[in-house]
Amino acid sequence: QVQLVESGGGLVQAGGSLRLSCVASGNIISINVMGWYRQAPGKQRELVATITSSSSTNYADSVKGRFTISKDNAKRTVYLQMDSLKPEDTAVYYCNAALSTVTAPFLNNYWGQGTQLTVSS
Repeated sequence: QVQLVESGGGLVQAGGSLRLSCVASGNIISINVMGWYRQAPGKQRELVATITSSSSTNYADSVKGRFTISKDNAKRTVYLQMDSLKPEDTAVYYCNAALSTVTAPFLNNYWGQGTQLTVSS
């Protein structure tokens, strides 16, 4: 059973910073990609940033230069450092991972439960 557990959300003022963390646990063989997505009220879930096993990163245009994704392979943890936050960054942030497990040795997609970020103006 794979679990992705996010932490670090909360309320922050515009211009502030926050760091999200997501820990993957379970009978994992390998992680191909980890990333962050977000969903604001009334909007579709959208990609924020991803990082591959080779540490190649990809960012949504709206967060480039403000957000930084990183990972700790030993801890199976992905981070999202968010700086210069804007009210429009307010959303539920979801951790995502494409990984294989002992019982499912092929790539599957997994999601965390989400963590709320609210940026006040």
